[in-house]
Amino acid sequence: MDATEGDGAIRVEVAYALPTRQKIVELNVPADTTARQAVVMAELPQYFPEVPVETFLEADLGIFGKALRDPENHALREGDRVEVYRPLKIDPKAARAARAAKAAKSR
Repeated sequence: MDATEGDGAIRVEVAYALPTRQKIVELNVPADTTARQAVVMAELPQYFPEVPVETFLEADLGIFGKALRDPENHALREGDRVEVYRPLKIDPKAARAARAAKAAKSR
C-alpha cells in the first residue's frame, strides 16, 4: 500500500534480517508516517512466515543503526531506513562475562 508520488509521499525502506537472510522493503508512504506504521506497511510476515507476527509489532526499531526511543511517534523522513531488531537471546554483559571466564580457564 504505497502512497503515490506528488501527494507528499516520501520514500523509505524497512529492513529485517535473520542470521541466514534479510529483506529490505522499499515503500512510498505519506510524509507523516511513523516508523512503526512503516513496519506494518512493509508486510514483513509474508517474507518471514516462521517469525511470529507479534515480533514485527513489538520489536525495537531503529533508523540506520540508531535505536528509536518512541517508534510509534517517530515521523519518518525521506530516505530513512527503518530497521526491525530481533530480540536478544542473551544479555550482552552476560555474554562478555562468559567469554572472559572461558578465556581465563584456557590460560
